[in-house]
Amino acid sequence: MTEANFVDYVKLHVKSGNGGKGSVHLHREKFITKGGPDGGDGGRGGHVIIRANSNLWTLYSFKFKRHFDAGHGGDGGKSRSSGAQGEDVYIDVPMGTVVKDSTSDLVLFEVVEPNQEIILLEGGKGGLGNWNFRSSTNQTPRYAQPGIQGKELKITMELKVLADVGLVGFPNAGKSTLLASLTAAKPKIADYEFTTLKPNLGIVPYREFQSFVMADIPGIIEGASDGKGLGHYFLRHIERNSVLLFLIPADTADVKKSFEILMNELKTYNPELMNKDYIVALSKCDLLDNELKEEYAREMNENFKNVSHCMISAVDQSGLVALKDLIWKSLNTPYD
Repeated sequence: MTEANFVDYVKLHVKSGNGGKGSVHLHREKFITKGGPDGGDGGRGGHVIIRANSNLWTLYSFKFKRHFDAGHGGDGGKSRSSGAQGEDVYIDVPMGTVVKDSTSDLVLFEVVEPNQEIILLEGGKGGLGNWNFRSSTNQTPRYAQPGIQGKELKITMELKVLADVGLVGFPNAGKSTLLASLTAAKPKIADYEFTTLKPNLGIVPYREFQSFVMADIPGIIEGASDGKGLGHYFLRHIERNSVLLFLIPADTADVKKSFEILMNELKTYNPELMNKDYIVALSKCDLLDNELKEEYAREMNENFKNVSHCMISAVDQSGLVALKDLIWKSLNTPYD
C-alpha cells in the first residue's frame, strides 16, 4: 500500500431520509360512494449506518466522496397501503475507526468488531394516514400527518491502525527498513527524518505458517504528546497495537535516555499505553564492530533487566529471528 493511498482522517456530511406523508383518502368503489377513511401511513426514511468491513485498511474510499444521503420514505396510499421505506445507506469503514461529531468533537462511537453495524442517524418516521384518526365523533377525518424530516450531521472519522505490533521510535530509527526486511511491504526509505508520514502495514511470516501484523508508525519527537511534529496524528495509531516494539538506533548517544523520552511521550498522551507489552530493540547494529557490540550488549542487559530486548540489523539480517521469537512470545503470553 502506497503512502498516498493511506487515508486515516476524513470529514463527511451525512443525512438520513425524510419520512413519507400519510395519505388522506376515503374508500370508494362501485356501490360504495361514501366509504370511510383508508389512507395509509408514510414509510420511514432511510437510516445512515456505519458498518465494519474487515477487508478495508484505510479511509481511502472517502477521498473523493464526502456526502452520503439516505433515501426518503414513500407516501402512504389508499386501501391503507403504507409507503415504501427509504433506502438505507451503508458506510463501510475499517475496524479501528473512531467516529466524532465534527461540531462538538465528541466521540460518538468506535468501530472495533468485525461486521459491526451502528445506526449513526435514524430516518424520519413516516406520517400516519387518516385511517388512524377515525373516531365515533369524526368518522371521515380529512387530514393526515406529514413525515418527520431526516437528520443531518457532519462527522469526522479517524482511523487508529489495528496491528499486533507497532514500531515506535524517533525519526530515522530504521523502522521502515525493518518492516521492509520482515515483510513484503515496500515503505519509503531514505536517510532523512520523517520519511514516513503515514503508517505502513505488513504481515510478518513466522514458524509453521503462522504470522502477525506489524505497523510502521511515523517517527515520534520530544513534545509529540503536545502536538509537536503532528504528534497527535501519529500517536493515535499506537493505541490499537498489542505489543510496542521500541527501536533505538545504535548511533544514539544515550540509549536509556532515548527510551525514557519515548515512554514519557506515550504516557503523557495516554497513560493506558503503559499497560501494553513492549520490547526494546537496538537497531542499525551493522554500524558496530565486535567490541562495541559486546559493550552495547552489556549496557542493554544492565538498563533493561526487566524488559525483553535484543540487538538487530535489518541490513545484514542479524538478530531478526530472535526478534520475531520475542514478539511471538509476547503476543501469545496470556495475561494474568
